[in-house]
Amino acid sequence: MSAGNIRTSGNKRNYAKVTTPTTVTATASTNSLQATVSYTPSTLGPAATSYVITGTSTNGGATVTTTSTSQSSGTVTGLTSGKSYVFTVAGNNFNGAGSTVTASAITAATIITVDYLVVAGGGAGGTGNNDTTAGGGGAGGLRSSISPTGGGGTAESSAQIIPSTNYLVTVGIGGSGNTNPSGPGGAGSDSVFSTITATGGGGGGGYVSAGAAGGSGGGAGRHGSDRLGGAGTTNQGFAGANSLISGGNQTAGGGGGAGEAGNTDGAKEGGDGVSNDITGTATFYAGGGAGTAVGGGDYGTGGQGGGGANAGAGTPNTGGGGSGSRGGNSGGNGGSGVVILRYPSTYTITIGAGLTGTESSASGGYKRATLTAGTGNVSWA
Repeated sequence: MSAGNIRTSGNKRNYAKVTTPTTVTATASTNSLQATVSYTPSTLGPAATSYVITGTSTNGGATVTTTSTSQSSGTVTGLTSGKSYVFTVAGNNFNGAGSTVTASAITAATIITVDYLVVAGGGAGGTGNNDTTAGGGGAGGLRSSISPTGGGGTAESSAQIIPSTNYLVTVGIGGSGNTNPSGPGGAGSDSVFSTITATGGGGGGGYVSAGAAGGSGGGAGRHGSDRLGGAGTTNQGFAGANSLISGGNQTAGGGGGAGEAGNTDGAKEGGDGVSNDITGTATFYAGGGAGTAVGGGDYGTGGQGGGGANAGAGTPNTGGGGSGSRGGNSGGNGGSGVVILRYPSTYTITIGAGLTGTESSASGGYKRATLTAGTGNVSWA
């Protein structure tokens, strides 16, 4: 056979390698650590079935590579913040990769990796009288990038932050107790960091009401018949406990916590929260509030992580649920939430108007900002 791109030998067919693509350009993302590399396939020789794109840093960044089947572009992720890169592209077919072509150098976006703990306000406990029971408030929903989230979820991805850009923060408040037995205590309000929202805890049931759904659900009250605890939010918190008769005693459900459901065996405890060490010290957050009983001890115990007991409030800035009450008194208020942010010590946060918070000194290569009340913007420089 005359010279060309294909020759045969017996039943074997050999294909020539693809020729080099043309017009290769690379464009860095402005808000993430990735780049788009565009290319024009060659019209000479066999067509490429895929393209191997490799980015090599000229000043210490990580080498990145990907294979794209697109005939026009590919996206490469995993660039190192602020580092310069040169990209090469090589077409590939059955017979292997062809020659590479190089794009002009680019610089990756400067991105700050910020870890977070976002806990919403806890729900208030319900109201009971001397002969009836009330459920504990559910803890605020808990979301985190450095420890398990509430509700048995796994740690989430860190936030990727652009310097000198505002990001919204809201610290949820705890729900308010009331003396209305026909409904649950007040729900906690949501906490927010950028696109991350933790859901406020559900109120504990009054003696004639079920627990309310929330980040973690409120426990149910009981008077004459069993009622259901409120549902928790997926990957944020667990359900409140149902009410029941135990050993002849009427028992309300404990509020759900971020780490476990409210107690369901008649002991009326709030569910435990989740331990998180974003501050450098392991601390429990988002425990459920205690329920009450008629006989067998009036009050249960609050869940580890700020859950209220003895008709008391959840602990401030933990998202703990409030305790149910007796004697027609108001159920305990839910504890307020908190937003804690950890970032490289080379950066400084600006905490905007409307927020209450502090920035720690550098420790272990990090600073931490703890936001305890309000709503407003934060930024880094």
